[in-house]
Order: sequence, then C-alpha cells, then structure tokens
Amino acid sequence: MTWATDRLNALVAGTAEPPPVVTTLRLGTLDAWGEGWARKTWVPAPEILNGDGSMFGGYVAALADQILAFAAMTVAPADAAFRTMNLRVDFIRVGKAETLTIEGRVTARTKSVIHVEADFRRPDGELIARAAAQQMVTPFAAG
Repeated sequence: MTWATDRLNALVAGTAEPPPVVTTLRLGTLDAWGEGWARKTWVPAPEILNGDGSMFGGYVAALADQILAFAAMTVAPADAAFRTMNLRVDFIRVGKAETLTIEGRVTARTKSVIHVEADFRRPDGELIARAAAQQMVTPFAAG
C-alpha cells in the first residue's frame, strides 16, 4: 500500500474528508478502484447545468481532472506525488441532467509521467466525452 492507495481506500469507504474544491464544486468522490483504473457514478445538481439543462464543458473538465488523478493514484510511486501537466477533453455528445458513469484508466507510465484516459457514459452506455491527461511524477522532498 502507498499514500495514494490508502487515500483511495478511504475515499471509497467514505472515511476520508475530500479537499475543499471537491465539496465546493460538488465533484463527489469514488465508487471503486483497482490497479490501473478508477470509477465513479456522478449525478449533476441542477445548479451546475446550463440554462438548457446541458452540462457546462468546464465542469466536465473538472470531473475529468479528478477521475484521471484517481486513476494515476492507483499506480503512483510511494515516494512521489504527481501533477496534471496536460488535459484534453473531447466532447462526443451533449451531456444532460442524468447520472454519469466516469471511468479512468492508466494507459502508460514511465518514471516521470503517468498517461491516463477517461470515459464519461450516460445510463444507456453511450459515450458523451473522453478525456486524456499526462501526470508528471514529482518525488517528495527529502525530510
């Protein structure tokens, strides 16, 4: 176990306090994870939707950054943290006020970079967005 997998376990168990940004943006946490993947179910609140009931793209990007970080945490070294150095979101269909299943996965990793992708699916299984990022691995400072 590492700091990251301990944190993932606590999030799934509901015993970890999420960071303030997660609470403020109503991102929710995590349903399940395994080595190389993380998954969550998310229900949008009416207050974060556009006037026509569609999802704001920037909000989808925030959810993407979160699930991609969770996926990276599943393989993060015990002696290092990571930071998003690149994030791309491709919008396939308009997201509406419906439950989403969001799953992130590690696609490749080196000593210095973890590559991750995520899919956003509506209840009928249709893909509404796909995201990709690179997470720069940064060793913890000594001491």
